Amino acid sequence: MSTHLSLRLKEVASFVPQGARLADIGSDHAFLPVFLVTDKRIDFAVAGEVVKGPYEIAKAHVAAQALQNQIQVRLANGLAAFSKKDEIDTIVIAGMGGVLITQILEAGLEKINAQMRVILQANNHEDTLREWLSRHGFEIISEKIVEDADKIYEMMVAKKTDQKQELSVDEIKFGPRLKKEKSAIFIKKWQKEYQTRQYILSQLPNPTMPKYQAVKEEVQQIKEILK
Repeated sequence: MSTHLSLRLKEVASFVPQGARLADIGSDHAFLPVFLVTDKRIDFAVAGEVVKGPYEIAKAHVAAQALQNQIQVRLANGLAAFSKKDEIDTIVIAGMGGVLITQILEAGLEKINAQMRVILQANNHEDTLREWLSRHGFEIISEKIVEDADKIYEMMVAKKTDQKQELSVDEIKFGPRLKKEKSAIFIKKWQKEYQTRQYILSQLPNPTMPKYQAVKEEVQQIKEILK
């Protein structure tokens, strides 16, 4: 028995270790835990949903696959979906905005320990997420960039440390590992972003405007990374 996953979620799944005890926050039909359990990669997961409708849908999907013993669907806000007795060692928060992900992490920070693997995939504001991680002592140990259905997604794996992790301005914007690898998809993303910002500059009438200067600096930053 297998469950179809989007390429985006397959890449997220690739970061989940064999035998992990998973908390999937904002689980979207519980697609990820169902896939991982049916693929015999894990045998326990919590699927957390904060809204009743998606919670009921996820519960129905898990029941349809007869996986209620391995996957517990819970109606809860963020990391409140799991407790110490669940012995969670891997957290996934994927498919939502970077700002919302930081809010979820902030609210549940005391539940994350140094042994946990935190897998994150933000649909936007990845720089905001990286900056938050660095300030709160998380080291980004892996990153990946993928294209799925004409959209480009970045994902990262972080682990909590006992000290602040310093990231440069470029590392926050582009990703400490992604900027080193400079994959074809990375180049494609930032070439498009470069063109978008060049267009914005052309539409701003006054070069002395603060916004003009900010966009111009960003254009230069992207130009440097594409060299």
